[in-house]
Amino acid sequence: MSLATALHLLAAVIWVGGMFFAYMAMRPAVATVVDPSQRGALWCHTLSLFFRWVWVAVIVLLATGYWMIFSHFGGMAGAGWHVHAMQSLGLLMMLLFLHVYFVPFRRLKQAVAQGDQQQGQRCVGQIRRLVGVNLILGLIVVVIGSAGQWLR
Repeated sequence: MSLATALHLLAAVIWVGGMFFAYMAMRPAVATVVDPSQRGALWCHTLSLFFRWVWVAVIVLLATGYWMIFSHFGGMAGAGWHVHAMQSLGLLMMLLFLHVYFVPFRRLKQAVAQGDQQQGQRCVGQIRRLVGVNLILGLIVVVIGSAGQWLR
């Protein structure tokens, strides 16, 4: 159980922490320092690297989450409200990630390959808004996961 918990927490930290860094630190720095003509390419490359880790995190979160649910609680019926909330919000986060990955990120890669800066900027803006939503959800999940069992 402790291995599952450690892997689960590590995957959550990588994903949520990466979103926090990208949204709160990198985005403002890029807007200040990087020439607008290069921003789409920078975000495309950065997100390509980060999204590889998000895919791993999603797989680890699902595997370890259900491992803990079934080994510790005997299934969802034995789990507390906080586990149900984490699962629901986590699945919503994963669906949002899938949308970001397969729609605006795919369009961003195409825009960068075609040198279409305006389309690239639109895609980056859409990704930024969706990552902002996912970051808020992720922070809520962290609070629920760390304090939920005591908030009865």
